[in-house]
Amino acid sequence: MDLNLNIEQSILKDSARDFLKAECPKSLVREVREWEDDYPEELWHKMAEMGWMGVLIPEEYDGIGGDFLDLTILIEVMGQACLPAPFFSTVVIGGTALLLAGSKEQKKDLLPKIIAGELVVSYALIEPGNWYGFSNVNTSAVEEGDSYIISGTKLFVEYARSANYILCAARVANEGLALFLVKADNPSIKMKLFNTLSYDKQCEVVFEDVKVPKENLLALGQPANDLLATLEERGALAKCAEMLGCMQPAFEMSLAYAKEREQFGRLIGTFQAIQHHCVNMVIDLNSARYITYLAAWKIAQGLPAAKEAAMAKSYTSAASNRVIKLGHQIHGAISYCDEHDMHLFYRKAKAASIAFGDTDHHLEKVAQHLGL
Repeated sequence: MDLNLNIEQSILKDSARDFLKAECPKSLVREVREWEDDYPEELWHKMAEMGWMGVLIPEEYDGIGGDFLDLTILIEVMGQACLPAPFFSTVVIGGTALLLAGSKEQKKDLLPKIIAGELVVSYALIEPGNWYGFSNVNTSAVEEGDSYIISGTKLFVEYARSANYILCAARVANEGLALFLVKADNPSIKMKLFNTLSYDKQCEVVFEDVKVPKENLLALGQPANDLLATLEERGALAKCAEMLGCMQPAFEMSLAYAKEREQFGRLIGTFQAIQHHCVNMVIDLNSARYITYLAAWKIAQGLPAAKEAAMAKSYTSAASNRVIKLGHQIHGAISYCDEHDMHLFYRKAKAASIAFGDTDHHLEKVAQHLGL
C-alpha cells in the first residue's frame, strides 16, 4: 500500500483547499443555515466548473475518471470547509448508484448533468421507528402494469427539497429490497424540513402512492442488497473522510491555542493535562487517517474492502467525537460561542459519525467478518 499522494492528487488537494478557503469561508456556512434555500447555487456551479462532480465518472461521460482515493482526498478538504452543499448525496451516492446500476440511457442522460452541476440527487433509506439497517426498510413498492407504486415515509433525506431525483429504497413483496430512481417533483411526494445538529437541510419525505416507471427500478432482490451494501460501504468511508476534514483543523487550532494561551502565569500547553489532550488528539487523528485511506486505497485498487471500510467507520466515528471534545476542553468556554469554528466541526463530525451506520453498527459488521 502506498498512501503518498501522486502529483495529480497533490494538485487536487491544494487547489480544492485554496478554492474552498476563498469561496466557502465559515461565514458562508453560518449564512446558509439561516437561508430558505438549501445550498449556495453559485458555489455549487463553481465546484462543477472545477470538475469535482465528475471525479468518479468515466471520461466517456465527460468525467475525470478518477478513483475512490481521489474522491477521499476531495471530501476530506470539503470536511475542513464544512461544505454546505449536496455533493455527498449527488456525487458519492447518486453517481455511484447510476454508474453501478443505471441503464445506458440513464447514464448517458444523467451523468453529464451531474458533472455540469445541473442535477441534485438525494438518498432516502432510513424510516421512522427503526434504527439504521436494510432490514428496517418497510416502504412498499407494488408492481402495477408498467410501473411500481411506492408508499412509505423516509427520514433524514438530505437536500430533498432541491433534488431532481431521490434514490428510494423500498421492499417488493416476495422479491425483497429494491432501489428506485424517483423524480422528486412527483406531486404525490410530500416533504417537511427538519432542524438538524449539523445545519444541513434534511427532510422527512412521504411517498403517497408514488407511481414510478419500471425503467427507474435500478435493482431488485439480491442485486439490490449488493447495491445498497456497496452504497453503504462507499458512503460510510466517504463520511470518514469528511470527519478527518473536521478533526484536522480542530487539532491544529487546539495545538496553536495551547502554545499561545496563558493561564495562571504560564502557557496552558505546559500543563501535563493539556499536553496529553493534544497527544491523544493527534494519535486518534493519524490512526483514523491511516485506516480510512487504507480502505479507500483498496477500493481504488478494485480490492474487497468491506471489512476495512467497517473498521474505518467504527473507529473514525468514535475518534472524531473524542478529538473535537478534547479540542473544546483545551479552548474552554470560548469554543462554544457561535463565533468560534470548533462547534461547526463538532456538529459536522457528530452527524457524519451516525450517517451510514454508527460505531456499533460497524463494529457488528467487523465481528461478522471475523466469523463471530
